[in-house]
Amino acid sequence: MNSLQISPAVRRFRLVGVLTVVSVYLLILVGGIVRSTGSGMGCPDWPKCFGQWIPPTEASQLPADYKEIYTAQRVAKNQKLARTLERLGFAQVAGDIFAHPTQYIETDFNAVKTWIEYINRLLGALIGVFVFLTVIFALPYWQRDQPIFWLAFGSFLLTGVQGYLGSLVVSTNLLPVMVTIHMALALVIVAMLLYAVDRAQWRIDKLSLASALDGGEEAPLYGVKVPTTAVQWALWAALLLTFWQIILGTEVREQIDMIAAQNFARENWVAQLGNTFNIHRTVSAVVLLLNIYVCYELWQLGSKRLGQLAAATLSVVGLEILAGIVLAYFSLPAAVQPIHLTLATVLFGVQFLALLAVARARKTLQTIEPTDAARRVVA
Repeated sequence: MNSLQISPAVRRFRLVGVLTVVSVYLLILVGGIVRSTGSGMGCPDWPKCFGQWIPPTEASQLPADYKEIYTAQRVAKNQKLARTLERLGFAQVAGDIFAHPTQYIETDFNAVKTWIEYINRLLGALIGVFVFLTVIFALPYWQRDQPIFWLAFGSFLLTGVQGYLGSLVVSTNLLPVMVTIHMALALVIVAMLLYAVDRAQWRIDKLSLASALDGGEEAPLYGVKVPTTAVQWALWAALLLTFWQIILGTEVREQIDMIAAQNFARENWVAQLGNTFNIHRTVSAVVLLLNIYVCYELWQLGSKRLGQLAAATLSVVGLEILAGIVLAYFSLPAAVQPIHLTLATVLFGVQFLALLAVARARKTLQTIEPTDAARRVVA
């Protein structure tokens, strides 16, 4: 029986990659807590918090006119941003920055909200370190599988962009378009990291299968059907629909912020939401039906991996819809809002892994040949 030894370099990359992905999901959860508790402007500046690396715990530690000070700083930064956007042809977005009703409003100091936002930033900085380590441990792949390195390096660059966008979210006082872009980019980073880790695993699986075939053993994929193009397209549709749902959910969250600012009673918030919420709720039914179809097709293929991903997909969809029902019928409880967001992003990740697994199964079952390379140590 042939066996493959996984090199320490590969083990390290996979471990750090998985830890980084988990950390990103944790940051999304904490970001949801920041939004649901109204802590987004707990620190009115960036990267410091009230001009300090360790934020204050009492209002007495701040100047009496701290609101005016930080409003002036934000407006000055936004004016520079608006001029840049206008030069790039985004005049509408530039105008929206100063048309937003909260542009010149500074929130009162609240120690709890300040520290919630500060912890969110600390976790963001920690993830930056994790992503950098992912790039370092991806260096061995420069000679073996360059896409893995470039995926890791690209995610590192986008993490830097994400940090800058985070500063714009603060300076524009949670301008809806900035929050939406911030969320969309987080999903892109998750997808890139998942792809890098999955591709590293695919190399091992491919060599393991080739080794089994070359040694006269029964192939691990014996009896597994080749996924059809229709299944692959259905997965793409489900993934993109989930992405759109997350963006719609972000917009609904922004509407909730504006409704709350108008001092409506919490039990009336849902009634005040507009068409975006109705579309979001209707599309959730489409998401459920499409995922049921996709998962049924995946189960029919006879692959253990695809079956596990199908089960995980339906489980997350079920929990996500349950959280949505609780939000809609129980006055949007703050504790459920970050859970709802995190489950949606987890669903996106699981669907993306399923899509990669289908593509890998199609390629492996159709093209793999026994090779002497399978006898070598995976490195």
